[in-house]
Amino acid sequence: MHRTLPDIGRLVVLLLGGVLLSCLGTDRLCAADDQPIRVLVWDEQQPAQKQVYENFLGNQIAGFLARQPGLTVISRKQDDPQQGLVDAELDNTDVLVWWGHVRQREIKPETGQKIVERIKRGQLSLLALHSAHWATPFIEAMNERAVLDAMAKLPADERARARVEAIRPEKYAAPSRNDPLTPTVDRIVEGDGKILLKVRLPNCCFPAYRGDGKPSHVRVLLPKHPLAKGVPEQFDIPHTEMYDEPFHVPPADEYVFQESWDAGEKFRSGSVWKIGRGRVVYFRPGHETFDVFKQPEVLQILDNAVRWLAAEQRTPAN
Repeated sequence: MHRTLPDIGRLVVLLLGGVLLSCLGTDRLCAADDQPIRVLVWDEQQPAQKQVYENFLGNQIAGFLARQPGLTVISRKQDDPQQGLVDAELDNTDVLVWWGHVRQREIKPETGQKIVERIKRGQLSLLALHSAHWATPFIEAMNERAVLDAMAKLPADERARARVEAIRPEKYAAPSRNDPLTPTVDRIVEGDGKILLKVRLPNCCFPAYRGDGKPSHVRVLLPKHPLAKGVPEQFDIPHTEMYDEPFHVPPADEYVFQESWDAGEKFRSGSVWKIGRGRVVYFRPGHETFDVFKQPEVLQILDNAVRWLAAEQRTPAN
């Protein structure tokens, strides 16, 4: 039997409707197609984690995500072959979830840059957690965004004749409160009329932290954002490390969460940057000796993040 074009159209609508109802029925974000979302959770696995996470923090996150529908999850650690960052696996990953802390310097800039290239192509997204503010892929992503922002501010005719001199900060040295906020840009007109942009790259840190485990109060700044789906507009994290603003990174495209502490500190704790065709999310709460990644609200945010990042990646208009 031959179907007429209207018949086929109705069939497509019914099929799409079924997919939509399936997504809505789970109360979860859905990717743009029915392919599973491929997640790689990377963890340096410092021994201190085992005070709270018997099988390490990364495996705790990977285990939770693996139990959620529509996700396929692998867990890798820094001591795996190629530091757990095998090209073939990265090429088959939608979202890279990263936990690093005491061994950040062992990951070389070239390794971070190959991750950023995948982000720019829209092949991969990065979810950086807590102390991963100094993770090599996050640093390189913020460096790339700083340069892109500097170039974007130039008129088109200047952009075509501009070059960038990127100045890296002292590595792993926290800024003081009196230090100029980074990144910064100096525009210089050279003798030949070309434009030199001196970009002081972001420090990717902040002037103060406190590790006493006092509670933070989380407020959702964008309640309708997919990262906040199913999350109370205010909730507490009973034990967490404190970071205090200003955070030396390029301005984010979206700030979804903010944390505050009773002593008066504040931090933009859920930030999103677009870099090329991909995205980076930084989610601040944590510390490896606190059970932050067993808390339902936090786990919901992680689930939301991997689903939203993958869905945005798969959207053709992105």
